[in-house]
Parts: sequence; structure tokens; C-alpha cells
Amino acid sequence: MSQVTYFVALPFRYVDGEMVAGEPQECRDAFKARSVAAVLASNADNCGAVAFSRTGDPALGEFDDAVIIVRLGEVDDALM
Repeated sequence: MSQVTYFVALPFRYVDGEMVAGEPQECRDAFKARSVAAVLASNADNCGAVAFSRTGDPALGEFDDAVIIVRLGEVDDALM
């Protein structure tokens, strides 16, 4: 079993009054994910962003729960 950790920045925005998750951006490490999330959160089209990591085995499709690196602005936990 080969464990891999993915780092992701995920923006959030309002569409027709409802918060929706935007396009996730895979990053090379936690520092980059935090930086990308900060840029996404500062975008006027977005209401917030989160950077997180997930570790697991892609071959089996089994991953641990996400580990939040940073949360910026408005983020809906139910959408992550």
C-alpha cells in the first residue's frame, strides 16, 4: 500500500444566494496550498477559501479525513 498526501486549495462563492465550492486546485505542499487559498479568498468573486490535505492510497481509493491547513473568509463545512 502506497500512501500519498494531496494538498488542495478550494474556493467558495455564492451563486443565487447559496454557497458553493469552486474548482479545487492541487498544490505541491502545505505552504503552496495556504498561499493559493489566500489568493482565492481575496478574489472578489469568492467569499472564502480553505487549504487542506488528505492522505491515503489512490489505488484503493481510501483516504483519511481532510486536515485543514487554513480557513479564510466564509467556508461551509458541509461542502468540503
